[in-house]
Amino acid sequence: MYARGCVPTDTASLFQKMLKLYHTEGLVEAGCDEAGRGCLAGPVFAAAVILPPDFQNDVLNDSKQLSERQRYQLREVIEREAVAWAVAECSPQEIDKMNILRCSILAMQRALDQLTVRPQHILVDGNRWLPYRWNGEIVKADTVVKGDATYMNIAAASILAKTYRDDRMKALAQEFPQYGWDKNMGYPAKAHREAIARYGATPHHRMTFRLLPETQLTLFD
Repeated sequence: MYARGCVPTDTASLFQKMLKLYHTEGLVEAGCDEAGRGCLAGPVFAAAVILPPDFQNDVLNDSKQLSERQRYQLREVIEREAVAWAVAECSPQEIDKMNILRCSILAMQRALDQLTVRPQHILVDGNRWLPYRWNGEIVKADTVVKGDATYMNIAAASILAKTYRDDRMKALAQEFPQYGWDKNMGYPAKAHREAIARYGATPHHRMTFRLLPETQLTLFD
């Protein structure tokens, strides 16, 4: 759905250990990651990124370790310098139908589908994956626990997935301001659950998730 192809450093990042550029030298590698897996509302987003073999950046890291300002600055760098990148999503309705794990993988594979360059190897954050085919051929993949804090291409994917999902939740917050999605991004914050208890669930909530433990919900009217 979105595709293509130096951030200022603060004091802390000067001492940060740089991530690895690749897993297997000489291959075109795509890093994949998702954002929003644990949310109560909104889609799950995912990204796939292929970085050039000479890419360098001292700040790039797992998106959760960066400030919002750093994430959006890095998004510009990634989109400008990546060989290829893409972002995709699965809707709350798809999540309720298939479950969040399958949709997290599906969103990553949808992002891979949009790449303009064929990856020879895929790096996936986490420990679960399903075979992915490009033009009928299975592309070798490796899962890496904490991969977004290990490999640059996965970290880059985590930043794109996170920032594009945040943009979506901020837009949805204008339609449903009472849930505070511009601040909690759909995660199970106290204020979010209090709003669900008061106003009910919206079409953007994941009805198979425990929105309010032991409480019957009504759809937003």
